[in-house]
This record gives sequence, structure tokens and C-alpha cells, in this order.
Amino acid sequence: MDRKIILASHGKFASGILSSLELICGKNEAISALDCYINENFDLKKTIDQLMLENEKKELIVVTDLFGGSVNNEFLRYIKRPDFYLIAGLNLPFLIEFSTQFANTDKVSELILQSLDNCKESIQFCNESFDKEVEEEEF
Repeated sequence: MDRKIILASHGKFASGILSSLELICGKNEAISALDCYINENFDLKKTIDQLMLENEKKELIVVTDLFGGSVNNEFLRYIKRPDFYLIAGLNLPFLIEFSTQFANTDKVSELILQSLDNCKESIQFCNESFDKEVEEEEF
């Protein structure tokens, strides 16, 4: 079964982070971006329904920017669809970790959980991390 990752966000965050991902990891035709609300005629429900229809025969991983936001909530309507995975909290460390491995796994749910867990370590308050490192070196 073909797999597809869709990055979806308010504004141009999805296409922006996709650009960064492609700079680091190269272009991947299985990953696309959905920028929502960038024009006043945008219809979120209609757009997502069409996207889901176009990808109904694919294993679909959707990563949205904000849990509880309108983009995430609209995709939640499909949460019971087979082979559909919805992740909130779009960030580059997760995308790098997940996208470099998703084509080679049979267990998407496990890879999602592993990638989420691994990327948590990349979120750092650098001032504090630096101070701890200096203290350990001085000790």
C-alpha cells in the first residue's frame, strides 16, 4: 500500500517546514503540505474532504500544527478510517526522524510513537543546558 504524509497548518507553516525538511533530507514525493486559510475563500472542510478522497487507497499520515486547532479538528473526523494516522504538534525534529524511516516500516504506529519520544530530547532551553554542561565540566 502506498503511503503519504501530509503536513497541514494554519498559514504557510506547513509549506515552510516542508521546505526546511527538503533542504535537510532531500525531496520526497510522498510528503506534501496543506497551507490553510491563506486566502479568504478557503473552505477547510471541503479541502480536507477532497484530500481524503484523493488519498483513500493510501496509508495516510497527517501531521497538523496545533492540537485542538481547526485544522486538526477537521482531520479528526477521519480518525476511525483504516490506515489513517493523525499527529498534532508539527515540528522539524519529528519530521526528520519519522520521514527518514516511514517508507521502510511495517508498523507505522510504533514508528510514530518512537519518533515522538526521540524528538522530545531535541526541544531544549539552551541557556539551561549550556549552564549544566559548564557545571559538569568544572566538576
